[in-house]
Amino acid sequence: MIVEKLSSEIDIKTQLKALGVDGGGISILASKAQTHIISIKDLHVGGANILKQDALSVGADLAVPKGTVTASTPRVDCLLIATTRQLKILAKKELAQPFGLKDLAKKLGEFSKLTMPKNIEIMGIINANDDSFFSGSRFKDLDAIAMIEKMIAEGADIIDIGGVSSRPNAVKVSAQEELQRVSPILELIKKNKLFEKVKFSIDSYEPIVIKKALESGFSIVNDITGLANDAVCELCAKYKATVVIMHMQGTPQTMQINPSYTNILTEVYSFLEERIKKAQAFGIEDIVIDVGIGFGKRLEDNLFLIKNLEHFMTLDKPMLVGVSRKSMIDKISTSSVEDRLAGTLALHLEALRNGASILRVHDVPEHIQALRVFKALSL
Repeated sequence: MIVEKLSSEIDIKTQLKALGVDGGGISILASKAQTHIISIKDLHVGGANILKQDALSVGADLAVPKGTVTASTPRVDCLLIATTRQLKILAKKELAQPFGLKDLAKKLGEFSKLTMPKNIEIMGIINANDDSFFSGSRFKDLDAIAMIEKMIAEGADIIDIGGVSSRPNAVKVSAQEELQRVSPILELIKKNKLFEKVKFSIDSYEPIVIKKALESGFSIVNDITGLANDAVCELCAKYKATVVIMHMQGTPQTMQINPSYTNILTEVYSFLEERIKKAQAFGIEDIVIDVGIGFGKRLEDNLFLIKNLEHFMTLDKPMLVGVSRKSMIDKISTSSVEDRLAGTLALHLEALRNGASILRVHDVPEHIQALRVFKALSL
């Protein structure tokens, strides 16, 4: 007999198929293999006691503060530890319970249905401005086209082009100046029909710039303001563009001046949920979400968001993450912008493990290689 401890990160369904387990058994056993840890805040103490008993009855557990059994405080925070199968059972059981447990049941049901994305895309970055924080991403006209062709050959799925820096304290420029910066590149993309080779994204929130890009064959609008401008919504709907809705606290000029949150997961989630509804109200169908790493967040906020991206998967939208060479890496391990590739790869691979499906990167070939290794490890 040979006994081996396997990683909890393996693709359990692949392992079960290799054993010859039947289809129905694979589904049941896989739901028992994944453990979820769910934070529940401000739950009525009566609800906590009911949930504790229900969790224990199905083999799960609920961590509660001292004094919960005697109801020494009216409301408590707790942690539910359960497998996917146990979540499904609890979601049904709590529908019949009081103290807010019906609402909790809905969320548990959503969490029990989460599956990691199978399709992962690499978005290469091209900046048409001179003040982007990473000089290696700055290109003009024909040089930009040459770099686009290079990224396509390297395996990029999307090319994201912007004309204004969104780094902290970046100088604000007019929409007209932004248009002048990107127009030569957009025109060359259209002339050479490069949009037939790869998807193009415009990194802008200015209607005149977005309109020019969409007329040039672009199919994605990457809006760091999260569709604040109705005119942008109207354009995206008219051209049936995919939109990237990003969360940002403040503006690029103010976002890193003492950013703070009471509950960052809830606050970012509520913002994205609201803007998704707005987009849909305008008739926008294809939506990607971005929690906005580095945009009005402290280091601990950024790390917490990356580690807990699964929370946002219940919005049922692809997630874009962009940490490429950002200053948060320097705060963890002192480095120049040019020396942050290793840190970038570590953060991006963690984002993939937690539900991201699009990575916005400066270094395409290195990410393509890392992605292939990541996929091989997931088998």
